[in-house]
Amino acid sequence: MNESVILQQHGHVLEITINRPPVNAINYQTSCELYQAFAKLQNDPELRVGIITANGERIFSAGWDLKEYAETGADLVESGNYDLGPGGLGGLPEYWELKKPVIAAVNGKAIGGGFEMLLAADLILASEHSQFSLPEVKLGFLPDGGGLQRIAKRLPYNIANELILTGRAMSATEAAHYGLVNEVISSDALLPRARELATQIAEGAPLALQAAKEVLNHISDLSVEESFARTRQAWQGESGMPIFEKMLRSDDYLEGSKAFAEKRQPEYKGC
Repeated sequence: MNESVILQQHGHVLEITINRPPVNAINYQTSCELYQAFAKLQNDPELRVGIITANGERIFSAGWDLKEYAETGADLVESGNYDLGPGGLGGLPEYWELKKPVIAAVNGKAIGGGFEMLLAADLILASEHSQFSLPEVKLGFLPDGGGLQRIAKRLPYNIANELILTGRAMSATEAAHYGLVNEVISSDALLPRARELATQIAEGAPLALQAAKEVLNHISDLSVEESFARTRQAWQGESGMPIFEKMLRSDDYLEGSKAFAEKRQPEYKGC
């Protein structure tokens, strides 16, 4: 039996690959395994950046396993408790404690929950033939595993609304036009580029990388003035951003400046 989630470590980078042919649908077990992979990324001090990708070139992920849901959905609807597993669908959309950056390398169609998982990534690279869609309304429900909550933050409101209401597919080129995708590249260059970008990011100080994600999440809906006030509170330990506050008091906080002055490579310890 094939492993549904494959992990490979390259230095400070953890590569997570969905492996459920033919369409990489995410059932409950796979969702839990993906969460465990992202938890390894967060909890292993040697790891600094994650890459989420999938085997195959036609479909990145068809999202939640509707065959499994068809068998269990009636009981779940009656109970009013539909459990997608820790971290939500695919282990990422509701993993609030994950502060290490995640790059998505998309080679094919990201459909429904597959797209929702990508919306929780920090950067998205896509092959030229990739597509993104949220067809849930045509199936009788809503993309509430992260689509409704995030898509209007990533795209103009009217475009986000159109995708939800029509279920149409957005091409990689259109996604890049709106800034949803960072780069559109050929299939054969996709993973090498994701690894190159991950390695470049991993050169940053570990705490600074996590603090950057933490701070951006906290201030995204604040005005510039309010954002300044929130980050300044970190010096008094009152910002509600523990990683940022830890970074300010860490040995690494001065290591970069010392290394620059001494004309050497910094030696970050993550503390």
